Amino acid sequence: MKGGIYSLLKAKYLVDQGSMKNWRFILFLIFIAMLMIANSHNYEEKLYKISAMESEIKQLRGEFVDRRSELMKLKMESTVAAKMEARQVFPAAVPPQKIVVTKEEQKNFFKLLWE
Repeated sequence: MKGGIYSLLKAKYLVDQGSMKNWRFILFLIFIAMLMIANSHNYEEKLYKISAMESEIKQLRGEFVDRRSELMKLKMESTVAAKMEARQVFPAAVPPQKIVVTKEEQKNFFKLLWE
């Protein structure tokens, strides 16, 4: 047991005859570790972008609500009437009447043929 730990600390497994297997495995582990580091870096970068976009969405949603409320105020009849009074255009005292246009039925070719 004591010799095993001592040889492990001296890294004899890296210079012995069968050390090529060990080097390949160590290089494989280094490659996997580098992939994991790159993957975590990309993950954190995407999280940062997502949080930035979420804050932008909140800001744009607030701006949208403000603009929509402004539009609703501008579309109100009282607001339009007040703006038009400055131009000497006043609202009508008589409400508008609906005009109904009746369209004569056009006879198709077969109805004309049977008459």
